[in-house]
Amino acid sequence: MVDVFSGRLLVSKDGRSVDPEEALQNKVVGLYFSAGWCSPCRDFTPVLCDFYTELLEESEPPAPFEVVFISSDHSAEEMVGYMRAMHGDWLALPFHDPYKHDLKKKYNITAIPKLVIVKQTGEVITDKGRKQIRDKGLSCFRNWLESADIFQNFSS
Repeated sequence: MVDVFSGRLLVSKDGRSVDPEEALQNKVVGLYFSAGWCSPCRDFTPVLCDFYTELLEESEPPAPFEVVFISSDHSAEEMVGYMRAMHGDWLALPFHDPYKHDLKKKYNITAIPKLVIVKQTGEVITDKGRKQIRDKGLSCFRNWLESADIFQNFSS
């Protein structure tokens, strides 16, 4: 992931700047393309929240997983409102970072919501993260972890 977000900063839900190299190292990363105005996004975001919470807060040790939100909101204020109201405690690309357009192109995002699960290199594990979470729940994380070449004692 260092390659994907190299030289950039991410922001946390509470507005702090976060170094992606530190935050995303040795983790499976879900790139979450979404927006507050999008009704299917608002429908899926709570599901992703529960998934994220179970993996990070309710498992010991916490799962090596992180979500990075890439906003399609109409303004920075809309993005912040959506994050505060609905999001888990995950990270986001700052609203004004034009890199979001490159990411949408790189991962072929034509509609939202879209959850693309990627390896440390940025290589796609699956672009069907949303469907897999809905269909399989937490068990899909095990498959992502195996595909990600991250070796850690994680049991679900």
